[in-house]
Amino acid sequence: MHPFDSSPNPDLLSRRWFLKDCGIGLGSMALASLLKEDARALSAESDPLAPRTPHFAPKAKRVIFLFQAGAPSHLDLFDNKPALTKYDGTLPPPELLEGYRAAFINPNSALMGTRFKFARHGQSGAELSELLPHLAGVADDLCIIKSMATDQFNHAPAQILMNTGHHLFGRPSMGAWSLYGLGSESRNLPGFVVFSTGTKGTSGGAGNWGSGFLPSTYQGVMFRNTGDPILYLSNPPGADRKLQRDTLDTLNQLNRGRFAKVGDPEIAARVNAYEMAFRMQSSAPELMDISGEPQHVLDLYGAGPGKGPYANACLLARRMIERGVRFVQIFHEAWDQHGNLTKDLTKNCKATDQPTAALIADLKNRGLLEDTLVIWGGEFGRTPMVQGGTNDGRDHHPNAFTLFLAGGGVNAGTTLGESDEFGFNVVRDRVHVHDLHATLLHLLGFDHTQLNHRFQGLDMRLTGVAGELVKKIYS
Repeated sequence: MHPFDSSPNPDLLSRRWFLKDCGIGLGSMALASLLKEDARALSAESDPLAPRTPHFAPKAKRVIFLFQAGAPSHLDLFDNKPALTKYDGTLPPPELLEGYRAAFINPNSALMGTRFKFARHGQSGAELSELLPHLAGVADDLCIIKSMATDQFNHAPAQILMNTGHHLFGRPSMGAWSLYGLGSESRNLPGFVVFSTGTKGTSGGAGNWGSGFLPSTYQGVMFRNTGDPILYLSNPPGADRKLQRDTLDTLNQLNRGRFAKVGDPEIAARVNAYEMAFRMQSSAPELMDISGEPQHVLDLYGAGPGKGPYANACLLARRMIERGVRFVQIFHEAWDQHGNLTKDLTKNCKATDQPTAALIADLKNRGLLEDTLVIWGGEFGRTPMVQGGTNDGRDHHPNAFTLFLAGGGVNAGTTLGESDEFGFNVVRDRVHVHDLHATLLHLLGFDHTQLNHRFQGLDMRLTGVAGELVKKIYS
């Protein structure tokens, strides 16, 4: 089935019946033809990762999503609110909190102004916190959205919503939809790669990068930060490459025969996974060895053997998209500052600010930024009210938060949207998560209402029945 066509194939059963049951040997001939193909590729009909053409000319060909899990405080990084400083320690206006629900605090807690200084940078005049000195250096490459909003205020459902378009588990992720629509340009690496670099795993778990009801070949492949990038990638003692090749050929022969009979896409996914793992035994070690990068590049990222995992992952993300990987996502779960905000936010920015800015600058220097979309952001924002016994924390806040984009056809050096004087509600150019998803797919060359997959009798899509294009962020 073509990935853009959700209707069933009316010829599928009759063709299979003809090839299988007619007594003229066509079934055997077809199977023999399949088995003669290169063992490292599937037929055009069954190769789920073959590159495909989108609905229209894309502005972006690949995506790097720097997901700051735990929810960074927009009020201390991007959305400066002098009124919060002015009214620090006082109760918020009663009308502001009418009908409001917070995750863990009494919404009548006092307002808390930021403890950090802000300044404007670049020709765009983007206002950034002192915690982001390296991002300040690439301010004119950023498209900052200060008017993001979501429906969820707890981590797991909010992360799942941000990554899959629905707050419940079981839906395909953005990366899976992107791979489903575009296929992959890499034959030696997964089309969708995931890193986890924070102090713990994500609250939403593997559902953040899963394939849901799409074939499993579209799910993200988690790479480890040390050792083999994927467990069991190296052969065990006594198993050489020829033995492995012979074993895979036998398995593939059985799987291809079964696929010819039943057409189950999971069989094609299995064959593809086996072959990909075989090829990765040669390609992955070379990819993961960043010691060969010029020293000035390693210094730019703050990366290198034994250095911070986020910095190394950002450098690896660049190396991956150079090798045809379609979607790279780095989950940095470290931003849930209910207390100790001043100390921990400073620590988080020290670990992520330089590598993030370096990735943008490096992509730009190599001519890759113009068709690579970089996304930075978390699942929601933080409250303008204080939380924590030390008066140094913020609770979860879905009504307004900040996210930024770079490259991939977005308007560089721009800021979209505005929240109220306390950073509590969006007052201009509200962008819901569904709108972000619709716009992401548009930049990749898709009409988000037409990139469908038939599941349980419905034409399912990333944006569900919602999503409006945020036309102000691209030309």
